Amino acid sequence: MKRLEGKTAIITGCNRGIGRAIMNRFMQEGANIIACSRNISPELEAYYEASQNHYCINIYPIKLDLSDEENIKVAMKKVQSLKQTIDVLVNNAGISSGGLMLMTSISELKKVFQINYFAQVQVTQYVAKMMMRQNRGSIILMSSVLGQDSRPGATSYGASKAALELFAKTVSKELGTFNIRVNAIAPNLVDTDMAHKMEQKLFENLIKSTSLGRMANPEEIANLALFLASNESSYVTGQTIRVDGGL
Repeated sequence: MKRLEGKTAIITGCNRGIGRAIMNRFMQEGANIIACSRNISPELEAYYEASQNHYCINIYPIKLDLSDEENIKVAMKKVQSLKQTIDVLVNNAGISSGGLMLMTSISELKKVFQINYFAQVQVTQYVAKMMMRQNRGSIILMSSVLGQDSRPGATSYGASKAALELFAKTVSKELGTFNIRVNAIAPNLVDTDMAHKMEQKLFENLIKSTSLGRMANPEEIANLALFLASNESSYVTGQTIRVDGGL
């Protein structure tokens, strides 16, 4: 039997990068997907249609803009209207931001925290209530090694991810009595568009600092997400698991 057979997972930011890889891995293991992304292009719709037919699962596209609190409310009400049992939430979508503290505006800090922290909390609040009614679930948050390792230029992005990791640990204690597990994944550089937009010197230094001397590929992050979503991790909660290539 496939590891997620008959389960339904909400994945944010599943139109590309790590989110797309997680979606693909979950579909391979039999999961139905509530696919949340800011835009749904004709190409993405075609991909969803082909994937449904190939894997014999259901995909429910939802427009979700994490920068807009009211949009999140509307999107979550659409999720609730699907009347699906939600087994897994993967809060994957986020934005990157770099810059020395003295060069970072408060408006930039607020923008990063809205998407990388406040929106994650808001989505989790909605989905956790649904999971509490069924007395089970797995919530996975996407952090970063920059949430733990201090480096110049990570004032906004790193701080938002550090906040997310504490959120995961705290909420795991609040939801544990409902058999809901909450964990975070903290990747190093991953071969996505976001990584390639980094400042070149920092990009090269991060790669050189790893034991493996390379970036992760999105599928390597997706494999850990699958483990945390499945019953194989039934005693794992409140953790932030690094996938860093040996920093």
